[in-house]
Amino acid sequence: MTTEPSKAPPLYPKTHLLAASGIAALLSLALLVFPSSDVEAKRTSLSLDLESPVEQLTQDQDASDAQQATNTATESPFAQIESTPEDTQQAAQEAPAAAKSPQHREVIVGKGDTLSTLFEKVGLPAAAVNDVLASDKQAKQLTQLKRGQKLEFELTPDGQLNNLHTSISDLESISLSKGAKGFAFNRITTKPVMRSAYVHGVINSSLSQSAARAGLSHSMTMDMASVFGYDIDFAQDIRQGDEFDVIYEQKVANGKVVGTGNILSARFTNRGKTYTAVRYTNKQGNSSYYTADGNSMRKAFIRTPVDFARISSRFSMGRKHPILNKIRAHKGVDYAAPRGTPIKAAGDGKVLLAGRRGGYGNTVIIQHGNTYRTLYGHMQGFAKGVKTGGNVKQGQVIGYIGTTGLSTGPHLHYEFQVNGVHVDPLGQKLPMADPIAKAERARFMQQSQPLMARMDQERSTLLASAKR
Repeated sequence: MTTEPSKAPPLYPKTHLLAASGIAALLSLALLVFPSSDVEAKRTSLSLDLESPVEQLTQDQDASDAQQATNTATESPFAQIESTPEDTQQAAQEAPAAAKSPQHREVIVGKGDTLSTLFEKVGLPAAAVNDVLASDKQAKQLTQLKRGQKLEFELTPDGQLNNLHTSISDLESISLSKGAKGFAFNRITTKPVMRSAYVHGVINSSLSQSAARAGLSHSMTMDMASVFGYDIDFAQDIRQGDEFDVIYEQKVANGKVVGTGNILSARFTNRGKTYTAVRYTNKQGNSSYYTADGNSMRKAFIRTPVDFARISSRFSMGRKHPILNKIRAHKGVDYAAPRGTPIKAAGDGKVLLAGRRGGYGNTVIIQHGNTYRTLYGHMQGFAKGVKTGGNVKQGQVIGYIGTTGLSTGPHLHYEFQVNGVHVDPLGQKLPMADPIAKAERARFMQQSQPLMARMDQERSTLLASAKR
């Protein structure tokens, strides 16, 4: 039996072996220099954290190692740079639940809610309401709920009421806190900070609408009309294009405007003529308004006894009476306004009559010293405290617009007499009050000049902004 010899491996030429070795070396180098796309993508995603050990993870690492590496990556110094203090503060504000204790509850008063239903919403029994109301007489204020009001409850770990707090206004809040002897009532009042504010307006419709657009409240608009009411008849003098500037007090609490105070200074341009006013409190504590140079804004009589009314009939010696249908002198001015509109006394004086007087209907007649007398007719009724023989102050409400007596609609008939003779109230030159006392003039100017300068500066800034 013969045996075939085993085959020897093929022999390659030496040059072939050298070539193969060279190719293998080139391939290894290529893999080192040009990694796969998967590896490149992984490194790109981790490039924000150069110190993170995640970059050195291999496929054979277990899940616990990967989790540990991920936790370490969150401590990257790059993350600390990118998370600014503002970001951290914002994140804290966006997660209020974390700052509240588990026992904190908040509810908003809705339609039909009572204190009992609100207690029920936070899991408190009905008996808890009785305990709260019986704890203190003032606790009954908690039952005076308003829609949208927020109540904050703090409960004990076993679900009992520990504290109840609610705001009843921008400046006032009340709370109940449980102590050893039961609940204690507490009222917290915030004192507002006073600051000054400036507004500018141009009248292109009514004063009230233009003032509202400029940012003045209705009450501040009425105050402005009162300040300039001695010189400007807001019922007939206002024209389109009139302008006003006002610096006034704002009441601020917790960064929020919660009210307004006094007008500090104002300027009103009416039909091309400019009037100024500065509030000044003298050394005796009395406050009044004066022109920028110290003359009194106050006169013995206000120009018109009804704010923002429409003149429906003027002073005339030959007017045809609308009801009697014959020529009859109209010895006053009629101001048409909605029924119930307040009527003010034109000046200080004594009430000669507060009652019915023929065709005038409900009437008030006031004697101002020895020279002047005013009459107010067709009233709906008299203000509280106004009676025959009593005294009234300038600007005091004495009655309300009506249509009593010979009247075709709700209006005020207003007459003005000088030494017993009827004169036109719209054309009568009104006597002035005293100017700033000489002893206080320097002190007044120290207040007046900066206020006037500020209005000029604020106006210039506004105009410059409008031109941009």
